[in-house]
Parts: sequence; C-alpha cells; structure tokens
Amino acid sequence: MTDDTRHSSAAAPPDGTAPPPGVAAPFTALLIAVLSFSLMQTMVVPALPDLQREFDAGTTGISWVISSFLLTASVATALLGRVGDMFGKRRVLLASLTVFAAGTLLCAVSDSLGLLIAARAVQGVGSAAFPLAFGIVREQFPRERVPVAIGMISSTFGIGFGVGLVLPGPIVEALNWHWIFWLGLIVIVAGILAVAAFVEESPDRSPGRIDWIGAVLLSGAIVALLLAISQGKSWGWGSAGVVSLCAAAVVLGAAFVAAERRIREPMIDIDLLRRPAVATSHVAALIIGFGMYGAFTLVPLLAQTPTRAGYGFGASVTEAGLFMVPMAATMLFASPLAGRLGAAIGWKAPLVLACLTGLLGFAVYAAGHDSEWAMYTGSGVLGIGVGFAFAALANLVVSAVDPRQVGEATGINTIMRTIGGSLGAQISASIVASGTVAGTALPAESGYTTAFVMSAAALGVAALAALAGPGSLRPRRAAG
Repeated sequence: MTDDTRHSSAAAPPDGTAPPPGVAAPFTALLIAVLSFSLMQTMVVPALPDLQREFDAGTTGISWVISSFLLTASVATALLGRVGDMFGKRRVLLASLTVFAAGTLLCAVSDSLGLLIAARAVQGVGSAAFPLAFGIVREQFPRERVPVAIGMISSTFGIGFGVGLVLPGPIVEALNWHWIFWLGLIVIVAGILAVAAFVEESPDRSPGRIDWIGAVLLSGAIVALLLAISQGKSWGWGSAGVVSLCAAAVVLGAAFVAAERRIREPMIDIDLLRRPAVATSHVAALIIGFGMYGAFTLVPLLAQTPTRAGYGFGASVTEAGLFMVPMAATMLFASPLAGRLGAAIGWKAPLVLACLTGLLGFAVYAAGHDSEWAMYTGSGVLGIGVGFAFAALANLVVSAVDPRQVGEATGINTIMRTIGGSLGAQISASIVASGTVAGTALPAESGYTTAFVMSAAALGVAALAALAGPGSLRPRRAAG
C-alpha cells in the first residue's frame, strides 16, 4: 500500500518501545484527541448529585445528562466512521472534535438542566475520534507499529474513563461543576490543534455517497435500544415503553440489514460483519462491555457507602475515585503489551487472556470487597484485563479489514461495546438497588456481591466466545 511504502523508511527501534520520530508527533496528537473524549464520558458522573441539587431534578431527569451523550455518541460513531472512510479521516476528525468542543463550551455555560442535556447530546459527536484514530494509524503508521499504537489508543478509552471518575471530586470541591467542562475544553482544544498541526490527510478513500436511509435506520435502532436500556430502571424493564422501544430496535435493525443488502453503496457492508474475525470481535465486545463496565460505577458507589451499612468505606467522592487509580495505572502498560503480544502470536490469545484476567478481577471484588487492599488489588487486575481487551478487540478488527473500511468496522465494534456496557451498568445498578439494609435506604451488600459475580460470569462467557473465533492460541512459527 502507498502509506506502508511511504513510511517504511522510518525504521523501528529494535526494542519496540517507542514510535519512530516521524510518527511520534501524530501519535501524540491522536492520543490527546481520544483522551479528551474519554475523559468527558465520565467526568460528569461524580458531579451528578451536585447537578441534581442545583437544578432540583429527579433521578430520571438527571439521568438524561448521561443518556443524551450516550445516544448521540453511538450514532456518531457509526455514521462518522464511515464518512471518514469516504472523505478523509483527518478532515472528519477535526470536524467532530470542533463540534465536541462547541458542546463542551455549551455545557460549561449551561444554567438549566434542559440546556445541559442538549449540550451533552452535542458533545457525543466527539465519539468519532476512536474509529477515525484507528483508521489513521492503520493507514499512516509503519505496519510493525500499528498493533502497539492501536493498543495504546484503545487503552486511552479506559484510562480516560477511569481518570474521569477521579478528577471531578477535587474540582467540584475547590471550584464548581462548571469547571469540569472548562478544563475538559482545554484538553479538546489541545487535541484539535495537535491534530491540525501534526496529522496528515491520507490519500486512501472509500468512494461513494452517504447512505442516508441506512444512517436513519441504524441510528433509530441504536437510539431505541440504548434509550430502553438507560430508562429500564426508572420506567420498569417490563413497562410498555421499554418493551416498545426494544421491539422498535429489532424492527429498525432488521430493516437496516435488509436495506443495506439492496443498496449499491451501503453505509455498512453486511458481508464484512460476517467475516469470522470481525464477527467474533463484535460478539466479544458486546459481552466484555456488559461484564466490565459495571466496575466503573459500582466500585466508587461501594466505596462511598457509609460504614454503618456494615460494609463500604465511607469515602468522599475524591477518595472513592482513588479506588479506580490502579485500574488506570495497569491499563497504561497492559494495552501496549497486548499489542506486542498480539503482533507476535496473533490476537486470539490476548483476547482470551483479557477475559480471564477480568474474570479474576471481579472474583477479587466479589470475595474481598470488605477490605480496601482487596478493592485496590481487584482494580489493578481488572485494569490489565480491560487494557488487553481494548487492544485485542481493536486490532482484531483493524487487521481483518481493508484500510478503507477501518472506520466503518471499528465504529460498529465501539457501538457493540457501548451497548454491552450500557446494559451491564443498568442491570448491575438494578441488582444493587433491589435490596436494602434493614432500617435504611442503603443498598444491601449482597447486591454488590451478586453484581460482581454476574460480571465475572459474563467475562467467562466472553472467553468462550473468543475461543470459538478463528486463529490459534499457539505462537506462530517463524518462517524458514
């Protein structure tokens, strides 16, 4: 390929620890861009109680601060990944980051809940940073550097997610919730400037026209499904609204598949999704998301539970966020390590290892959540699993498709992980809220134990799904 040839002169260091000089600047720019989005996913979560008090909102109303972001992020991931393949990934990345920055600015100046919810919906457009960044790496980086680079970019998703739960505590305590968005805006602007300065536009294109019919049908299916998931707890999982939304998601999804098979230039190549490696990664992403995302919300909540409940540590928002630090720290080295391991032996083994490591982390949570050291240990172990999973999933998809289809394929993989994560987080929260400590409104300890065991079981199923996929667990033999 043209880009591989163009960069082949950038020789890799023998130890594989750093990108070549010609790649370091654009790689750093992409890291800043994706970090800005991953931080904004969760930085608002610790501030929800403050927002609820300030706007005098109910639980359902305040939940839309999260739901609106999630809905537009899922739609943007699918649509803009494909648009980037068609019109240039750098151009579309800059456009999505600019809209993301505008939404963040609007969040920072919001003085009503309605405006904040609308601004969060605008912010969701920044989700396209991930599939577009993967595509840029695949097209423009030396081939031997692609797995590690994708692993590190993938880990940024989890790192930003975890750090986003730690930073808001001291920010809100020292200033106010508006500063969460002002500081986030600084990172976004830095990402825009870095991408504009150091990332080149790729000559690779997947020509065609925007499939508006497919975009509407897929967006409708995703919105209906995620809306049902996000509102299941407050509306009731068996309520007419949730059941109707799930039915609409199925109908719209079926209509989307039927339409894409008839359109000459579809938004998503359905045959692409049927490739064994791609299909395996999507199924695994769904189950891994379901299993792993519960930790991001349950661990801080458990840590904040007053000790009078008979468990918990009575931690402040800031102290509770510290329980996530080991996870972010281990992800820093786990994802690049997974990239090197996968490049050497294939991606099946790192994905299976990711699931089993995550299972172990949740087992530690379930068995030892009455001690702080066990919670820190569980977070560190789980971080290794998350880092391996994100790197393996992204590289499985990227290595299985044509460079012109990277945005399209990785966008769907991100959506699958988001859907699984949303479902897992909501079900975990429902399990925890299903019982209370006698004489209080505090959740019973058994709810956390059950939720952690459920996540461990889900990752066991994900390991089986990964094992069923193509490839071997054995290292590839060197030629000749």
